[in-house]
Amino acid sequence: MNLFSEIKIGQNILKNRIIMAPMTRCRAVINNSANDLIAEYYSQRASAGLIIAEASQVSSIGTGYPCTPGIYSKEQIEGWSKVTKAVHDKGGLIFLQIWHTGRSSHPSLIGGETPVAPSAIKIDGQLYTYEGLAEFPTPRALEISEIKEIVNQFEQAAKNAIEAGFDGVEIHGANGYLIDEFLKDGSNKREDEYGGSIENRSKFLFEIIEAVSNSIGNDKTALRLSPCGTFNGMSDSNPKKHFSYICEKLNDYDLAYLHIMNPLEGDIRHGGVDIKLDVFRKVYQGTLVGNGGYTKESGNKAIEENIADAISFGAIYTSNPDLVERFKVDAPLTQSDPNTFYTQDEKGFTDYKFIN
Repeated sequence: MNLFSEIKIGQNILKNRIIMAPMTRCRAVINNSANDLIAEYYSQRASAGLIIAEASQVSSIGTGYPCTPGIYSKEQIEGWSKVTKAVHDKGGLIFLQIWHTGRSSHPSLIGGETPVAPSAIKIDGQLYTYEGLAEFPTPRALEISEIKEIVNQFEQAAKNAIEAGFDGVEIHGANGYLIDEFLKDGSNKREDEYGGSIENRSKFLFEIIEAVSNSIGNDKTALRLSPCGTFNGMSDSNPKKHFSYICEKLNDYDLAYLHIMNPLEGDIRHGGVDIKLDVFRKVYQGTLVGNGGYTKESGNKAIEENIADAISFGAIYTSNPDLVERFKVDAPLTQSDPNTFYTQDEKGFTDYKFIN
């Protein structure tokens, strides 16, 4: 088996094991809705075994960046419907990543509200707003009743995604956003049923998984985690122990897949622990997708050695819409341009060349 082998994920047969990772691109310029440009971008990449579309907020209060798409309004459902149709028309499969950015936000992005988090602990540094860079504010800690409401928002977002034609959803539990903030003890200092032990800290995550999978089916529900990630000021006292517990408990849910991010050089530099994917492979019995710094060669090796079932590729997919075809013939890869990652037009988005 290798990157070009078929694999069943949920009820879908993927034509290969090359997955397009979810990446924020900030092109949802009107009412946080996907548009024709976004539809073209994803349809160009439909040769991937699976596309995981960029994180889309489950509510307006869950917004963390300018021009990111949502999946909570009728207009947003209609916008995403154009995208799923374009991908399906080219024979592709597409999941939607759904998120709430939690404390990684700013009042100017969420109608003047204070960002929310498990605990009132701010992120050091700055974030992008419509007015330019601004300091991260101190969030307010969520009330239990509000936590329950956010669980409901994730469930409704998943239903909306299916209505929009997505083949499934990936719950964003990584990268220092709200779910990850609950999971890691550097950001969760609660003393109620959602804080303290890893059993309590993961309660929010599992409530979301149960709500989503009960509504749309476990075969259409997936999850992304970053056990060693430090982005957005994240830290955890024992990620190996804590995330092994989570992975073991996930076996009860028969998800479409579990998507785990490897620690990158920046994570290690900022105090992250270098835990290899095979640690979680030994615990998790379902379909496992690896992410983070893979090449064609290392991706094939991970699959051949049964460390992962599929591999997702991120930045390199921005500049190589035909990544699958390039891998097949060992064609040179076009380097991505970070200067165009978060701009609002077609440059660095839909204008990259195909080899054929």
